[in-house]
Amino acid sequence: MRARRVFAGPAARLWRALLPSACLVCAAVQRDVVCAACADGLTRPVSRCPRCATPGSHGACGLCADDDPLDATLTLGDYAAPFDQLILQLKFGGRLPAAGWIADRLATVARTGHATDLPNLLVPIPLSPARLAERGFNQAWEIARPLARHLGVRASATLLSRRRDTISQRTLDLAARQANLRQAFVVSHNTSPHGLHVGLIDDVMTTGATLREAARVLKAHGAARVTALVALRTP
Repeated sequence: MRARRVFAGPAARLWRALLPSACLVCAAVQRDVVCAACADGLTRPVSRCPRCATPGSHGACGLCADDDPLDATLTLGDYAAPFDQLILQLKFGGRLPAAGWIADRLATVARTGHATDLPNLLVPIPLSPARLAERGFNQAWEIARPLARHLGVRASATLLSRRRDTISQRTLDLAARQANLRQAFVVSHNTSPHGLHVGLIDDVMTTGATLREAARVLKAHGAARVTALVALRTP
């Protein structure tokens, strides 16, 4: 997996002090990856289902199955305009500093009310080899690496992999998405999630089919708990 350097800590603060930046959401010229106004708008408190993060749910949404392989989902906000630009700029524009910003904010969300139940291990949703070669990086891994540092836990880019290419999920309904992902993921023989609380990292959660299939595979290999940590959630 191609390594990309992302400035963090004192280097990041010096970089921002020397050069202005255009907000990835509204394009306002200021000193950070996302301006303060957009950051506040994105992360405003919203009532969500604790299991799937569906907005507008006061407690459980009532749609999640009792045996859902996802135990919880944490997110920054909704995947909707204008905040979808944060993901589009990262995934298709190669704006990797967005991943570091997302990781910093997700760490805050994870610690708020969950400090005693943080994941032991972070695992990104893997891309197929062909998609990884085409894009040059896995946006979920670019988020997972700095998030692991913030939370003081391990991250693995190889525990979970795709055993086959799958067609894009964007045009598929839920049933087709589930069929498309069946047996798509495999756990590495060199590592094991047995007994661990695994944090699954992805950029966007739409129907949750991808995250649930990955969580199902992890649970089948002994994971004690799986929490999805996603940048944005489709409302």
